[in-house]
Amino acid sequence: MSEMPFPVVAWGIVALAVSALAVLGYRTRSHGRYHHRVPSLAEKDMLAACPMSSVEPLTSFDWTTKKPLSFRPFKPIYHITMAVQTSTPADLIVMDHNYQDRVLERRQLISQNPAIVVGAIPQGKAAVEELYSFLLADYLPQRYPTMFSISDDGKTFQNKVTGASFPSLPPSDSVEALRRLGETVEDDIFLLHGTEQGHRSVAYVCCYCSGFDPSQKLDKLLVEIHEPVPSYDKIGPSMERYFSKLEVGKNVKRVNWSIVDSPILFNCKSNHVLEEDLEHIIADEDIDIGKARVRCELQTLSRLPKTRAILFSFHTHLYTLEEVKSEGLGPQLAEAIDGLVKGNAPGMWQYKGALRWGKKVKEYLRS
Repeated sequence: MSEMPFPVVAWGIVALAVSALAVLGYRTRSHGRYHHRVPSLAEKDMLAACPMSSVEPLTSFDWTTKKPLSFRPFKPIYHITMAVQTSTPADLIVMDHNYQDRVLERRQLISQNPAIVVGAIPQGKAAVEELYSFLLADYLPQRYPTMFSISDDGKTFQNKVTGASFPSLPPSDSVEALRRLGETVEDDIFLLHGTEQGHRSVAYVCCYCSGFDPSQKLDKLLVEIHEPVPSYDKIGPSMERYFSKLEVGKNVKRVNWSIVDSPILFNCKSNHVLEEDLEHIIADEDIDIGKARVRCELQTLSRLPKTRAILFSFHTHLYTLEEVKSEGLGPQLAEAIDGLVKGNAPGMWQYKGALRWGKKVKEYLRS
């Protein structure tokens, strides 16, 4: 998560059952026989409120051949805004050929850095349980049946890719539930609850942190989480209002970008440059262009229907500078780097670390 982690989904334990109502009529059993009837108004309302009804199973999906999404959100002048677009519950989790390598890496990161990458406070327990039940019992097996399944008795979730299996019901330990989610999807997850003071982080699993320690964000308000972000005050109040008004099933998404000097995804200590870092920073550093990456996060935001918690998830994508340049977008990205200092948040030039890598990267992109 980089410059603006704005904290997708809506469901319920009955999501799969309700989704069956999506057909024109559905069947009820009476004396051993099935009869078709039209859903009642109440049942139609229930269907409309259940996004699982719109989640189409990808029955022929082959994750091994699916290329990662390609994002190029480069603007000549950087303005700090929410810049959200509408999304759908079906697109909550996206898969590609990186899946197996990444979730196995995440399993290792969770084992090696448990105090950093996973955490929850008691107030987040119900939201964690709701999310766990939805992803493992409903969404993943329905959306990606070639990758995940539920046992015939409904008690066991099976990952066909890694061979892992977990009970479909959440464990009593929230951290253990988050650990299982963390090695099942490659998206990082933050759960937030609205309070009188603002939205507060109550649980998370974050293996691909960029320039921050996610454990330091737990039990913090949005304004506290974003304290290091330049000019956050320009959007902070509007973010709080947006979160408060977000409706169940009305998912939104956004994409950000940054440049990092390494393809390493787990990086708590570098990438961002704060005031206290300046005396240790080498300006115009001679970074390795071959190792540098454009890092984009597909960030998704929605509200859980039962607990009303906000779910913020993000899927991290890395692209080589050579890849961007080969598309003819080198000058465009170079202009966007220059634009970090030109908009309503000029501190982004320093915060994103451009004083370290900016000169070398721009020279390469324009060559």
